[in-house]
Amino acid sequence: MKNWKKLRKNKELLKPFLVREKVVDAIREYFKKEGFHEVDTPLLVQSPGTEPYLEVFESELVTPGFKNKKSYLLTSPELSMKKLLSSGMGSIFTICKSFRNAEGLSSFHNPEFSILEWYHVDADYTDVMNDCENLFLYILNKLELNKDENNKLEYQGVVYDLSTPWERISVSEAFLKYANIKQDEMLDRIKLLEIAKQKGYQVSDQTTWEEAYNQILLNEIEPHLGKDKPTILYDYPASQAALSKKKKADPRFAERFEFFIGGIELGNAFSELTDADEQETRMVEDLKYRKELGKVEYKIDNDFIEALRFGMPKTGGIAVGVDRLVMLFSNSASIKDTLLFPIEDVFDY
Repeated sequence: MKNWKKLRKNKELLKPFLVREKVVDAIREYFKKEGFHEVDTPLLVQSPGTEPYLEVFESELVTPGFKNKKSYLLTSPELSMKKLLSSGMGSIFTICKSFRNAEGLSSFHNPEFSILEWYHVDADYTDVMNDCENLFLYILNKLELNKDENNKLEYQGVVYDLSTPWERISVSEAFLKYANIKQDEMLDRIKLLEIAKQKGYQVSDQTTWEEAYNQILLNEIEPHLGKDKPTILYDYPASQAALSKKKKADPRFAERFEFFIGGIELGNAFSELTDADEQETRMVEDLKYRKELGKVEYKIDNDFIEALRFGMPKTGGIAVGVDRLVMLFSNSASIKDTLLFPIEDVFDY
């Protein structure tokens, strides 16, 4: 039964959607209070991001008198927001729709979803860690869920302590702690594949380092994260840098973090890469890899590269799934329970 029919029969089911409204209001209040500007970015573009594993929705822009143009729905507003950073707007945030194709349906995924992104200028990923902690406590208090002022949140029968500081553990530390894999073993393809094979994973001569790394990360690391308190997993291997800076002290790693509650990944953050040449090189490599993977092909957003050449300030940035936030604060087991029109209600399955 579709949500609108369920709501017609049972008004109690409206609660998560009212929580959603309050969460979004609280997010806006928090960032306005912190001096961030809210910005609006396009959803339909000619050149989306180049992440190798994300698939896009294709469309075509038809304008009478002009040649039709291939167009795509955004997987993230990141590139547009960074152009605005280069314009000198200062710290900014947006809450918008984003789209990712071919990810399947689950309790945590919907092809069309709401995303919160913010960019904190004159800051790095450690400042964004603090932003996350403060934002969550702000939402908790605005929703009046902190009645005993103990900063506790119950989700699906488990109580989580949102008090600061959250647990912070590096990827290297997590591999050693939860998978008994040392840093040099994690970074070396031959060593990691041998360990993965011993652990019973499907490994062959064609298995890449990244495939072995991801299998271990997903199966042996992430389920342990955010058990009692939110966990910030930081300093990813440089090959997983995406649009983040490499660490000056150890360029084998990138200034990137993700944070988790109850094993659920809620956000992905960087000390943003501002070097235009390095960024262009990475994006060219990403597009080559997309082609190898059989993903939709398109061109680099050269306007984004030009913006970096003009100069983007030192910035820490993050993308957070709003629907998953609402799941957490409304104690909902499925993302479908937070969306008035989940994909199953829009398309016939």
